[in-house]
Amino acid sequence: MNKSLIEQLQGGLVVSCQAFDYEPFYGADFMAKMAVSAKLGEAAAIRASWPENIRAIKKEVDLPVFGINKIMPKTYDKLRDVIITPTLESARAVAEAGADIVAVDCTLRQGRTPQAVLDLLQEYKTHLNVLIMAEISTAEEGEIAAEGGADILSTTIAGYTPYSRHLEEPDYQLIEELCALTSLPINAEGRFHHPDQVVKAFQLGAWTVTVGSAITRPHCITREFTQAIARLKEQEKITE
Repeated sequence: MNKSLIEQLQGGLVVSCQAFDYEPFYGADFMAKMAVSAKLGEAAAIRASWPENIRAIKKEVDLPVFGINKIMPKTYDKLRDVIITPTLESARAVAEAGADIVAVDCTLRQGRTPQAVLDLLQEYKTHLNVLIMAEISTAEEGEIAAEGGADILSTTIAGYTPYSRHLEEPDYQLIEELCALTSLPINAEGRFHHPDQVVKAFQLGAWTVTVGSAITRPHCITREFTQAIARLKEQEKITE
């Protein structure tokens, strides 16, 4: 069943339906409606955080769900803190909520060693009856996760570790590197703003592509337009 799910997802768009508590669309009901909208747009799967959101989404749509459990510290450093499903307990919670695939941070941040990541993956694979997606930021981390038994590799954290490439666009080089080093499915994720970027990722070998803010966070979408207007106004001032 798990292998057939992976095959089913090939070439599909995964829509990330997430919101933080300071955003207007925060809450399980809103996330479920976002997932319904994504399905209407022919998304292949949904990405969601926290058990309550996953349960609400599974009640509304019959799409596969990539589940994560963000454990947020009081002061969050996005380049250094490991927050995506960092413990077996956090992974079990989203699996029991109905996630078909559980995504886990497999970076080498916070002093983690390759062996620590291998042990983490082994623990998840032993105790959870779901597919495991390793979220990484470099090809080295992808290679470690593949060795550890991950079912899928994802570029989610590329650009969000101190040592990975910090780009404004998706990390196409990493997609190519991962496709070259392993036969595992590669989920391309991170800074996808336009359909042509998604197409390019598939052309490079991505199995799936995940898009979030550009679809499901209206304030981010609005900002893209207002910033473009601001740039135009600034340019007009320069040429006056």
